[in-house]
Amino acid sequence: MDTTTRAAALHLTGERTVPGVPEENYWYRRHEAAYHAFLPYCSGAVVLEAGCGEGYGAGLIADHAAQVVALDYDHAAIGHVARSYPAAPAVQGNLATLPVADARLDVVANLQVLEHLWDQYGFLAECRRVLRPGGRLLLTTPNRLTFTPDSDTPLNPYHTRELSPSELDEMIREAGFTVEWLAGLHHGAGVRALDERYGGSIIDAQLDVVMGSLPGQAQWPEALLTDVAAIRAEDFDVHGHDLDASLDLVAVAVRP
Repeated sequence: MDTTTRAAALHLTGERTVPGVPEENYWYRRHEAAYHAFLPYCSGAVVLEAGCGEGYGAGLIADHAAQVVALDYDHAAIGHVARSYPAAPAVQGNLATLPVADARLDVVANLQVLEHLWDQYGFLAECRRVLRPGGRLLLTTPNRLTFTPDSDTPLNPYHTRELSPSELDEMIREAGFTVEWLAGLHHGAGVRALDERYGGSIIDAQLDVVMGSLPGQAQWPEALLTDVAAIRAEDFDVHGHDLDASLDLVAVAVRP
């Protein structure tokens, strides 16, 4: 499937990101960097990706896990995953009630999805139910302190609630997990160089182009699009320092 067809088929509206679209590459690589940080936890494991979206993450995990199942509510996304990532069996289902028996999984991966859910505590309870004792929940979500600063109302219309580092830590613990690692995703040297080139923020430079434009009709300056398209997952850093300034929160939690 070419990139234009893929974007159209998956309704490229800002709700999800997909690979192979130059204008989306910053967001795609930012998400991909978190998957790379999680891959060691998936080695040899039975994994459910809850909220797989386009499926690129499940495809990455499939190269390391004993088994991975890609779950999403959206019928079009599941059809795309089945065609594009045959190593990751795709299942349509609701994250409010995971279609998995109790204590069957080693890992539940949930990247950039929690902020979309109306019942976040209920979802975490479902993750705890389907994980074996000692199983891990791998989770990322935007950091409210940097994604929507100075407001409890998310700017992204597809988000129900965003969390700060302390709020995410508290939620995970209250759901009955032990927090093994709480980290943040930051711009690495490559993206920081672009921040400097574009007046302090490569994110703002991109938003200036697309704000007020109809989807797919934004006129990107050639130099900006070239720079965005060249970003790699390796241009982001994931570490446990300065969590409040991180872009996305990255958590590994263990079911006791």
